[in-house]
Amino acid sequence: MREIVFAGSGGQGVLTSGLVISQIAVHKGANATWMPSYGSAMRGGTANCTVKYGEGIIYNPSQEQPNVLLAMNVPSFNKFINTVAPGGTVIVNSDLVTCDINVRSDVKVIEVPCSRLAKEINHPKGANIIMAGVIVKATGDFTEEEGLNGMNDMFRKKGKEKFEEMNTKAFKAGYNFI
Repeated sequence: MREIVFAGSGGQGVLTSGLVISQIAVHKGANATWMPSYGSAMRGGTANCTVKYGEGIIYNPSQEQPNVLLAMNVPSFNKFINTVAPGGTVIVNSDLVTCDINVRSDVKVIEVPCSRLAKEINHPKGANIIMAGVIVKATGDFTEEEGLNGMNDMFRKKGKEKFEEMNTKAFKAGYNFI
């Protein structure tokens, strides 16, 4: 069973990024849950979600001890770094997480300048999709094709297929970053 916490500020797309990963898992045939949590002020307030997926029954969809943490800003990193399981992975937006990220020697830290990468590919709101691509590659649970198919299927179902080309480009930028 994989457990991932996605954390950042409202407006950074962390809830969408978590939804993308949960839908990729479901699209592949796994069981998945997505539990959002956000402050009363959506834009700029705190936002996080917990995604769990795997072959077995998910008895508790709430956050327990994540294998992976995605931290899009310093407050999120500070809040969740000590919840990550030993041997886990911490993925940070290195454009915004400027604190000391080497506070734990028992986790792997991956620094991704996703805000800069999003600007480079001309998709300024695509940092969260870039991070979804990083997560797919870092976990090794899905192929690039499975990730793209699951993500694009989710956006098509939401009537947002017009963003498919941009999101595919962002996902691939993240997947190929590591």
